Amino acid sequence: MKKSKIILIGDGAVGSSYAFACTLLGVGREIGIIDMNADKAEGDAMDLSDALSFTAPKDIYSATYDDCEDAEIVVITAGVAQKQGETRLELVDRNLKIFKSIVDKVVSSGFNGIFLVATNPVDIMTYATWRFSGFNANRVIGTGTVLDSSRFRKEIAELTKVDPRSVHAYIMGEHGDSEFPVWSHANIGGLPLDDWIQTNSVDEEVLLHSFNKVKNAAYEIINRKGATFYGIAAAMAYLTKAILNNENSIYSVSSFLRGEYGVSDIYIGVPAIINSNGIKNVLEIPLTDTEKERMDESSRIIKEIIDASFNR
Repeated sequence: MKKSKIILIGDGAVGSSYAFACTLLGVGREIGIIDMNADKAEGDAMDLSDALSFTAPKDIYSATYDDCEDAEIVVITAGVAQKQGETRLELVDRNLKIFKSIVDKVVSSGFNGIFLVATNPVDIMTYATWRFSGFNANRVIGTGTVLDSSRFRKEIAELTKVDPRSVHAYIMGEHGDSEFPVWSHANIGGLPLDDWIQTNSVDEEVLLHSFNKVKNAAYEIINRKGATFYGIAAAMAYLTKAILNNENSIYSVSSFLRGEYGVSDIYIGVPAIINSNGIKNVLEIPLTDTEKERMDESSRIIKEIIDASFNR
């Protein structure tokens, strides 16, 4: 019988927010928290447990790597942030060393579940988790552009004055500056966005510029509060729920490509079906010529970083 057991590695702002989201949403029946600061992990476990009478039964505790053995999901939010003046590649190199140690310890415990990775740059760190673990690539998932897609839906919803849950739209590619909006598949309640614009009072130019708000959202939040964590924590909690409940839900996550979109051997943000086996399969939706060019460019950027980091 499955225990719906989650092990969280990294109890910083993102990790603790994720644990809180899972607690409030009733995701999982067991959450173990691993952090270099064991007192922080224990304190958060105690604090989160105080909310259980308002939510659902759950065992929350400060964990060790041995606790990963029978977990269904190991969630990694650990890592270092980019320093001022530091290149992205330098950040990757520092986080690769941390991830090698983390993943080795998880696998050594006997863990045979699914990895969910949120540490940035997430496409690279998800690829690293796959390489270091030796797992089937479908059992290693990155958060990819799931939050970006949520922000995109919110922006479209605000401009069209509908519920964001009725908007369907994806951001694809790298979780970063080369990500791109898939306008060709954006729709509201099944009505293509172009058709909605023609029959409703929507400023098309403002709508087109809304993507810039999506791409720069993290920077704007960081400038005001120093970090982003609530949005990504909620996204991670829903991905976890999709895995534990075998939902076959579709999210734009960092997935390993095997020729889809003409791309191979990298992780990148694309729509994928998520269930108890991880990524059931990637959805290869038709792209316009412009969207395909942007996908190729985003893939090239990720590939260059992977080659520079792993092949030297």
